[in-house]
Amino acid sequence: MVLVVALVAVLGAGAFAVMASSRVRGSASETAAEYFAAWREGDILGMARLVHQPPSDFSQQHYALTEELHIESIRLTPGQVKSAGDESAEVPFSGVRQLAELGAWPFAGLLRLGVRERAWKVLWAPETLHPLLKDGGTLELGEIEGSAAELVTREGHKIPNDSYAEAYLNPLKSEFETAGHGWELVSKVPGRPARRLLARAPEANVERTTLSRPVQAAAARALDGVDDSAVIVIRPSTGEILALADRLKDNYSAVRDVFPPGSVFKTITAAALLRSGLDPSAQVECPGTYTIPFHRAFQNDGQVDRGVVSFTDAFAHSCNTTFVQQATTRIDADALRETADVWGFGRPIATGIGGTCGTVPDTDDLDMFAADTIGQGQVVATPLCMATVAAAVQSGVWRSPRLLSKEQVRRIDGPPHEDVPMDQAVVSALRDMMAAVVDHGTASEAGLPEGVVGKTGTAEALDEGSHGWFIGYRDDLAFCVFVRHGGSGRRAAVPIAARFLNGL
Repeated sequence: MVLVVALVAVLGAGAFAVMASSRVRGSASETAAEYFAAWREGDILGMARLVHQPPSDFSQQHYALTEELHIESIRLTPGQVKSAGDESAEVPFSGVRQLAELGAWPFAGLLRLGVRERAWKVLWAPETLHPLLKDGGTLELGEIEGSAAELVTREGHKIPNDSYAEAYLNPLKSEFETAGHGWELVSKVPGRPARRLLARAPEANVERTTLSRPVQAAAARALDGVDDSAVIVIRPSTGEILALADRLKDNYSAVRDVFPPGSVFKTITAAALLRSGLDPSAQVECPGTYTIPFHRAFQNDGQVDRGVVSFTDAFAHSCNTTFVQQATTRIDADALRETADVWGFGRPIATGIGGTCGTVPDTDDLDMFAADTIGQGQVVATPLCMATVAAAVQSGVWRSPRLLSKEQVRRIDGPPHEDVPMDQAVVSALRDMMAAVVDHGTASEAGLPEGVVGKTGTAEALDEGSHGWFIGYRDDLAFCVFVRHGGSGRRAAVPIAARFLNGL
């Protein structure tokens, strides 16, 4: 009996040892719970200890995904453990990764487990991180380039189609490119087209200009069918450019390129003569031809002799001979240039798109000086410049014109010139003289609406036809119409101004 009992004890102990040695440690649910807990806490080493034969780059793959996708946090919600055999199991789970640029990114996955070396282990593969990493797939976070800035009118509306302002607005867009970008999350699997999973488009960069939609539209439509022409409209009280319609050919710019201004420059010469003491009602001669003593002769258009007229009427009828005679006897080249500089000449203009006014060069040649006084000779101006002259007559203050906000103009072009108050007696006289031009002078009976005052100009060009000009204002709206090689101001420019003003 003793031997039997001993034998049974030995056999029992052996059986227990065999059973103990074949027992599986833990359970699928315990291992899964530990793995998810470590994953939530970012304990990559703890996760690796639960994985059967983790790849050498196990940690690197986890860290790389977090860094490359800018993952800030992860939430994991395991499902029920499902048996897939005596020694295998699966745990479906859902999760949400929080991406810094794209926000919450939900996903679903499957955690596979199996018994390896008498213990439940995670059977890890890249798709455990995310199903789209299967079969060599990758997940990539990329930047979406922002679109060019959209420039809109002062009202916040789109710039009208065929506005003839594109040559200025399109290059300006690069000044407002956003520093930020949009983002996209893309799945790439070898042999398949890339697939966008998430995206955040860059914020639209909208910048308001000073252009007025109705004014810009009216200016553009007034130029339809008229090649080589431009209309610039300014608000005298602020200097804001309300319309910039430019159809000049051969890459000429109404803002940056200068042309002989012809008789619209008589506005500047008249200001200099008024400052010298010439009264608007003074009686002056307007012969068909006038010869400067011992110098050259100057003629009126068509050699029209108007006899003796008031200085105002000489301005209204654009008497070349009157202006040459009065200027060469009352003022000199220095006085003319100084007056022109007060009215904006001789300096760049900070508009946000650049610009310049014009120049009145020094001269000791009396014939050249005389030609300058009527807008020929060496004097040149931009259409922008002459629009600011008209605006200064209306408001009594020369203001630097601008197409953008003051802050943006200062950033792009630098500080604009300060406002320049005009001589109020001179300005008051010029207003009456410009009104006479429309009432009974060179711009009369041309279909202009009531309340418009202005000055016509015809500038001879060397090789081709004359340039036509018309500057003026109506209420708080000043303008310059310029037609390159278009002929006289009355025939070429005034009709455009009439169409523009009547189209508002």
